[in-house]
Amino acid sequence: MDRNLLDNIEKSTGVKTEEIMKVVKSFQNANFSDEKTVRNVIRNVAKVANKPVSKQLENKLVDAIVRKNIPSLDQIKKNFR
Repeated sequence: MDRNLLDNIEKSTGVKTEEIMKVVKSFQNANFSDEKTVRNVIRNVAKVANKPVSKQLENKLVDAIVRKNIPSLDQIKKNFR
C-alpha cells in the first residue's frame, strides 16, 4: 500500500498505520457474502476507528454488503457525522 496514502489516512483519522494494515489484512480472505463475517469486519473497523456503530447502521451496512449493494464512500461517511 502507498505510504503517502497511509500517512494521509493516519493524519485524518488518528488511526495508526499498523492498525490500518491489520484491518486491510482482515479483508483479504474475508467472505463478504457471510453475514457473520461482515458483522465482525464492521465491528473491528468501528473499534479501530473509535466510532460507534448503531445496530441499525450495522444492519444496513451488512445488508448492503451481503447483497453486493455496497454504498459509496460518501454515503458511508454521512452515517458517521
